[in-house]
Amino acid sequence: MKKKGRIGSSFDEFLKEDGLYEEMTARAIKRILARQLDAQMRRNGLTKSAMARLMRTSRAQLDRLLDPENASVTLGTLARAAHVVGRTLRMELV
Repeated sequence: MKKKGRIGSSFDEFLKEDGLYEEMTARAIKRILARQLDAQMRRNGLTKSAMARLMRTSRAQLDRLLDPENASVTLGTLARAAHVVGRTLRMELV
């Protein structure tokens, strides 16, 4: 019986070859962070208006932060949002 092996390259390798790996990774991270913040807001019973007020920002800025497709968010904004929902933003280079 033949062993089933990998045929071709991995999806990560494909993205790297096309020069899209970094962009796709950043988008995926942003989607995860947006979903985590939204879930934590729900757990804490925070509306978007209340969250924006606690972050000392506008509702429009919070909407951009929670938009999984919008990658133009600063680390400061992410850190403030994490603090408001009782979490810590942790990042690392690997």
